[in-house]
Amino acid sequence: MRYDDIKQMEGLTFHHIEGGERESDVLLFVGAGDVPSFKFYHEQDCCETVRIEDIVGDLNDLVGVPILEAREDTQDGGANYESATWTFYNFRTIKGSVTVRWLGESNGYYSESVRCERLLTNYEQTINELYKDEEHEEDNDS
Repeated sequence: MRYDDIKQMEGLTFHHIEGGERESDVLLFVGAGDVPSFKFYHEQDCCETVRIEDIVGDLNDLVGVPILEAREDTQDGGANYESATWTFYNFRTIKGSVTVRWLGESNGYYSESVRCERLLTNYEQTINELYKDEEHEEDNDS
């Protein structure tokens, strides 16, 4: 698994967005055709909570038009736990701006970060499968 830079979203047009409800732990920007999807999430370990705390703006403003700006900002913050991290994802299109505010809380030992992962397009998945099949055939020929 790899973690990607949010800046890769700039210039892309997304088909729709899934998730994004308050208290949710996943937000998915779904691309179509040769546009990849991007998944924002936290991989739960043990003693931490990472979730969407608030969304300012309308997520629908990020659909059907290119993303002009995609930026991540973080800030340490007070919390009910020993440690907290605020992560702000700021998006801008010609239709409007949206800020998705995540809150991560823990005892200070566990990660409070949000991950941004670029998912493969259908084309990239097909190519990977073809190469995987070719490698498998070569192994059987040996």
